[in-house]
This record gives sequence, C-alpha cells and structure tokens, in this order.
Amino acid sequence: MSQKKRTSSQKSQAQSNRLSQVARNEAVDSDEEDVSLTEPSTSQVQQSLSRLTVAQVDRKMAEVLQFILIKDQKKMPIKRADIVKHVLKEYKTIYSEILKRVDRTLGQVFGMKLVEIDTKNHTYVLINKLEPVDLNIRDMHTGSPKTGLLFVILAVIFMKGGIVKESIIWNMLKKLKVKCGEKHEDFGDVKKLITEEFVRQRYLEYARVPHTDPIEYEFRWGLRAEKELSKMKLLELVSELQEQDPHSWTTQWKEAEQAESSSRGSSQ
Repeated sequence: MSQKKRTSSQKSQAQSNRLSQVARNEAVDSDEEDVSLTEPSTSQVQQSLSRLTVAQVDRKMAEVLQFILIKDQKKMPIKRADIVKHVLKEYKTIYSEILKRVDRTLGQVFGMKLVEIDTKNHTYVLINKLEPVDLNIRDMHTGSPKTGLLFVILAVIFMKGGIVKESIIWNMLKKLKVKCGEKHEDFGDVKKLITEEFVRQRYLEYARVPHTDPIEYEFRWGLRAEKELSKMKLLELVSELQEQDPHSWTTQWKEAEQAESSSRGSSQ
C-alpha cells in the first residue's frame, strides 16, 4: 500500500472513530437551542451541490448515516442540530439533500425509516420500516429484560386510558418483584431507568400532575412509542395473556383500530 493510500485510510478511520465518540458521548436531550439553519430554497441547494464533487457529497452522506446508526444503538433521538454541528458543518446548506439520501439508504439497505417526532426541534427516531417492533412480555425473563419491562409499562398505560399516575406503575411493578427503591439485578436503578432512560429514548413521557400536594407525577406514551409500536399487536398480546377476546376492551380496540388506519394512511 502506498504512503498516500495509507494516509487516506488513516484519515477515514480517524473520522469514523471521531463520529462514534461524538455520538456516544453527546448529551441526548440537551437544552441547547437548534443550530440556526434557515431552510434554503431548492435553487440554493442545487447551487451548493454544483460546487461539490460527487465524492464529497457521498462521503458526507456516509458520515451522517454512521452518526445516525450509532445514536440509534442506544435508542437516542437524533436532533438536526447535532447532525449539523458535529457532522455537516460547512455543508449545512445541503442538509435536506443529504437527509433525503440517508433516508433512502436506510430503507433500501437496513429496512429502516427516519421519522420526525418533533417538528419544532427537528428531532428524529429510526423505526423498523418492515414491521412494528415486536415487544414480548416473556423478554423480561429471557433475552431482553429492559424491553420486557418497557412493554409492561406501555401496556398498563394503554389499557388504563393513556395516562397513569406514577404510584400505579410502582405498585404494579412491586407485584412483579421489581421495587422502585432497590437496585435490580437486571435493571439496575429501576426509577432512573424508567423516569430518565426510557424518557430520553422517547418511549415514555413523565410529567408532574398540576395542582397536587403532595406532588404527583404521571406517565404517558412517548413519541417514539407512538411511532414505533403497534397498539393492535399490544392489545392482542394482552388479550392472549388475559385469555380474553381483544374486542372485550371496546375503547382500546377502537383506539388500536384508529392507530392502525392512521399508520397505513401515512405509509401510502
């Protein structure tokens, strides 16, 4: 290998390592405002592209793709501000074109789709394009205990109308031998996992109930859960566990049907 090729390879590896480090160490939900990025016109994007080589655009697209995939390993929401700040930098004018190419590659190669869950702050999550995530309560005791725990919480919230007081969740988990104030073998700090990690990942929302004394908190489904999970499959699994017909939960069945219909409409 020539000295020039070795140098190029070393630079590429260094860039890859830098992106990995940035994506892993970056604070997920920082309170920083979005990087100032005025949406350029189509002609401005084309002018910027014309000043770049195909190789430059392809390299930047690959860097953004890698950054997104690394963030998704920990189910971190992906902010436009972070992509611009840490990856695109002086290429920010072609942000829309890069993201379009990234999304196409995600679909064709990985079977995934980049979905914007927060239009105000331009925050995205990756979801399985082929089928909804398959959560299984048996995961609590097999390969993915955190996923199983999350399923139980989401199921309780859904079956109880979409909003559940914190005390109900802790009491329910106590029956499963998972205590809020104790360190669990699989989950570690249970309260931190649920109120911080699952919230950062946008599976849950955790908010104070107004005008309560003593102070109370409540849980709702987060934006990622709404986009990524099938309420119908969840209801069917709960029904199977309870040995009941899914139609016996009239309200939940209607909500699940509406969610399925909405999902099919947006995917067409």
